[in-house]
Amino acid sequence: MFENQQDTSESNSERVKDINSESEQNICRGNNKTKKAIVTGGAGFIGSHLVDGLINDGWIVDIIDDMSTGRYENINPKRRILLKHDISNPIPVEWFKDIDVVFHLAGKADLIPSIENPMEYYNTNATGTMNVMEACRIAGVKRVVYAASSSRFGDNKSGIMDEYEEIDPKHPYALTKVIGEEIVENYREVYKIDATRLILFNVYGRRSRTSGAYGAVIGTFMKQFLCNEPLTIVGDGSQVRDFIHVSDVVDAFIKCVINKSSNMYVVGSGEAKSINELAELISDNVEYIPDRPNEPKYISAYTKLIENELSWHPKVSFEEGIQEILDHPEDYDDAPLWTKESIADATRTWFDTLGTVQE
Repeated sequence: MFENQQDTSESNSERVKDINSESEQNICRGNNKTKKAIVTGGAGFIGSHLVDGLINDGWIVDIIDDMSTGRYENINPKRRILLKHDISNPIPVEWFKDIDVVFHLAGKADLIPSIENPMEYYNTNATGTMNVMEACRIAGVKRVVYAASSSRFGDNKSGIMDEYEEIDPKHPYALTKVIGEEIVENYREVYKIDATRLILFNVYGRRSRTSGAYGAVIGTFMKQFLCNEPLTIVGDGSQVRDFIHVSDVVDAFIKCVINKSSNMYVVGSGEAKSINELAELISDNVEYIPDRPNEPKYISAYTKLIENELSWHPKVSFEEGIQEILDHPEDYDDAPLWTKESIADATRTWFDTLGTVQE
């Protein structure tokens, strides 16, 4: 699929070029007006959609991804270079030369594995972010946009969350993402790198990862529905989440750069949807499984800041987004089928470490 593959000085890195890239031709012609970006995690779910959006807007885009969860079929053929690299290792600074913006989305994202392997999450989400920011500093990159996580808020009782809500990470994934935020903010203050943090809520859409650990509710429900199995609803299903379509998230990333913002923004739909409401859009065949400790009952983003400062507004309704997923059942051909029993096994660590269910 990729040609001209060669090793770099980093033993864990590969540099994979697209020899037909129009962006490569622009550089050869000395076209310095075209903006150049790096997207870490650019073969993953959100990252690959961001790469598409940037390229559609005329950007030259390089991708850094270790391909541990990213997929080659997600990669836009018009990207300039795929740099296959684990960001927990130092990053060659020359990759960042003449880059205008780094969008940092690479990281480990599953909650339960973070409890089982906290050092892996620290190495990628914390040390990896330090490596990215240090490469930016040395190479003279002036703009960074960081993908933060709403898990930073923990089980905050207020429910409706803005940028200044109390931080209360409940597991190593949330903790390491918060540490990543602090690193980005520190480099903004000390080294004057313009840095924006986008606190992402429940992002969904096509290309979301369907393999690996138990977690994402939409993917779990879709495979169960396609296999004529009941949808496994945690607790009574009244818990509320803020689902935001990936295309709206991409729009937020790009608007940050267009508007040259270095603020922090929550990015969600602002519309609270219960898990029962989600299930109703997919199937009426459901079963209820035990509630999990220390999971928030109500999560919704208060998005007035990004709306006012960046003129950003979500465009895809929840119903439209779920219908798009239902229209592409082939996306879940290789997804694991989670049952009540396999979920109990997969979440045992959660119950053992996070205590009793909250009232």
